Amino acid sequence: MSARVAVVGSSNLDLVVTASRLPRPGETVLGENFRTVPGGKGANQAVAAARAGAACDFVGAVGDDEFGTRMRASLVDAGVDVSGLRTAAGPSGVALIAVDRDAENFILVAPGANGTLTELDTDDRATIAAADVLLLQLEVPLTAVLQAAHWARVDGTTVVLNAAPAAVLPSALLDLVDVLVVNEHEAAVVAEVASDDPPVLLDALLKLVPRVVLTLGARGAAYADRHGLRLAVPAPQIDAVDTTAAGDAFTGALAVSWAEHGATSEDTVTASLRWACAAGAACAQRPGASTALPDRPAIDALYDATYRGAQ
Repeated sequence: MSARVAVVGSSNLDLVVTASRLPRPGETVLGENFRTVPGGKGANQAVAAARAGAACDFVGAVGDDEFGTRMRASLVDAGVDVSGLRTAAGPSGVALIAVDRDAENFILVAPGANGTLTELDTDDRATIAAADVLLLQLEVPLTAVLQAAHWARVDGTTVVLNAAPAAVLPSALLDLVDVLVVNEHEAAVVAEVASDDPPVLLDALLKLVPRVVLTLGARGAAYADRHGLRLAVPAPQIDAVDTTAAGDAFTGALAVSWAEHGATSEDTVTASLRWACAAGAACAQRPGASTALPDRPAIDALYDATYRGAQ
């Protein structure tokens, strides 16, 4: 049986413009190409998990507009179960994204229907209980995130929280997290420390949660837990085209690998981090958000090319 991942989170339609460089405040830069792509951290991570081989359920909300119809269809096409996807009156969530020639980006999000996901129901609880891993982010109201995490803890489902966008989090949520996934900026905000040094960030975060995965972009990822295990994994060397959804590809793949193998040893943790890094790198080789998320064969191919035979 395949691993099962439940995602409670956001869905947005991404409005993406590519340009030679990103504008400074108050500046207009002439763009090059424009496209619309289904996205949102929750939906992206659900698609990433499904393409990585998991049975995936998505709980979220879209608006009763054309964007909502399109986003629902894109999730279904990716093999995601959308039984828990509500349709709310009003507009869907939208993300305005600019990407430069170095694959750097900025993102501005209008939550829309995502803001209506304030409370879950008994069907959602059953979905979470049936999953091996519950994957959460912070683009929907915190009340729903807390409720989902609480039910997961009660029902024995592993809670993976991608603390994005960055926020100082209440202990009521952090106490329910099994694995925290953050980049350096998010780590500093969550830990409330003025540092970008990975060891400092990991030390601070382990006071809040039992396991931390720190994503480092092109430098790979680092891991630490309260059992004393610390390790670092390099990322595959690639020519990046668009890093917009690379973090979501990483997190979705990590959730799948964690659901399949757990964290039973240094070897299983290392393999999960390497596989997640391969997923993020494979995503960054293609433009777009959900359209760039890699399938399992693509992840496996880059994993084998980069890490096979490595100690």
